[in-house]
Amino acid sequence: MNLQRFRKITRDGLWDNNVVFAQMLALCPLLAVTGTATNGLGMGIATTVVMVMTAVAVNIARHLVSPEVRIPAYILLIAGCVTLVDMLMNAWLHELYKVLGLFIPLIVTNCVILGRAEAFASREPFLPAVTDGLMMGLGFTLALLILGTVREILGSGTLFHNASLLLGDRFDFLDITVIADYRGFLLMIFPPGGFLAIGFLLAARRRIELRLRNRRRTGGLLTPVAPPPV
Repeated sequence: MNLQRFRKITRDGLWDNNVVFAQMLALCPLLAVTGTATNGLGMGIATTVVMVMTAVAVNIARHLVSPEVRIPAYILLIAGCVTLVDMLMNAWLHELYKVLGLFIPLIVTNCVILGRAEAFASREPFLPAVTDGLMMGLGFTLALLILGTVREILGSGTLFHNASLLLGDRFDFLDITVIADYRGFLLMIFPPGGFLAIGFLLAARRRIELRLRNRRRTGGLLTPVAPPPV
């Protein structure tokens, strides 16, 4: 795989075709588990592992599966990968597993995983397929982490609360109080706060896109950006 294609796959996963900020997919786990940055990071890592495992499995099995039954076969492979991740988290990250609860098995229903398996992993060589799974997963993790950080700071004034659940006791130092003596804006911890936060983040991404587009048009010189037509 040439470097230019690797860069495109990376940019698609992290920014241009980001699962959340560009495609607006997987909003159910996004809004449900991002009450804290720790939960968001844990869910993102679990989903990334599943996406990479699925990309590997689908890419290897693509010549062995009949086109007529490829979708049920891919769902079966995804379910197997999710079950394995679920069992590993239950064994090694049990406290975090209890917090995330049902949303780990529900990774099976994440349409992004099946979509990338069908659109990319089943049609491309091995290395691009695995890279796509990794970058899409990291882009999703980044969205979960950003949203969890915003909601946790505004909701409780802390950051990476209970980080030891995910990373172990050695990482207790990550659990910090950002705003001392803060009573908390509880709305941000609940799903309605998630909708508010993601709305502002989408607006910020749109603003950045407009500035970058305008900069490319003017050859790198920044000029005021006109709002899009209504």
